[in-house]
Amino acid sequence: MRIALVQLSYGDDEPFDDRVERVARTVAGLADHDLVVLPELWAPTGFGYQGWADEAQPLDGPWARSMAEVARSAGVVLHAGSFVEELDDPGPDGHDLANTSLVLDATGATLGVYRKIHRFGFGAGEPKLMEAGTEVVVIDLPDGSGGTVRTGLSTCYDLRFPELYRRQQEAGAEMFLVPAAWPAARVGHWSLLGRARAVENQAVVVQVNTGGTHAGTSMGGHSQVVTATGDVLAEAAHAGEAVLSVLVDTSDTARYRRDFPVLPDRRL
Repeated sequence: MRIALVQLSYGDDEPFDDRVERVARTVAGLADHDLVVLPELWAPTGFGYQGWADEAQPLDGPWARSMAEVARSAGVVLHAGSFVEELDDPGPDGHDLANTSLVLDATGATLGVYRKIHRFGFGAGEPKLMEAGTEVVVIDLPDGSGGTVRTGLSTCYDLRFPELYRRQQEAGAEMFLVPAAWPAARVGHWSLLGRARAVENQAVVVQVNTGGTHAGTSMGGHSQVVTATGDVLAEAAHAGEAVLSVLVDTSDTARYRRDFPVLPDRRL
């Protein structure tokens, strides 16, 4: 399975629409991949809280339609990263926004929708403005060889909560996709936690971060792919713009789980 990780780097001076057009051109050049993954909140920016309400859109809005067209034109499965979704009705916390990820197949049809469960901000940012997701989402993605790979969806701060990934593994996940807007100040945690989630669940972890500066916050980059053994298959060595093209043998995960059967020994 050939996967492209698109690590976008940008600043607050790049307009929303210009960035969407730039990303569309980038994905169009990755048509020889089975899966393309974009970062979290790459269009409205991960730390630009003050603009989120103005840039919110419904699940079937212009941004989602443009991403469907990008996937269809390139003929790839596209994890479009996440966007600020305008919900039909306020949730339990009284908010009508969500941090929502969208996965589209090569025809532009929706394969998966995930609303971020763990909101970052310690009472500000996401918790103040957004509803928390409630559903653990695991979907089947084409593996490029006629089969599928069971894949769990999560976003950025979720990576700090191992119970989510265990739930996904219990639902059959052999791969985790993690788009993010993870800051440079804690990028060491980003790399370490990705390896931990891979090792403890014997699953491939695909982490796609952003670079640049959002609302004065320097982003960490260092996107990576970690195998089920915990080995880093590929990593962006900086926080700038990068596209990692990685060939992942998804059959290795099942083989490793058979050869080193840790998971059946769980007692709790």
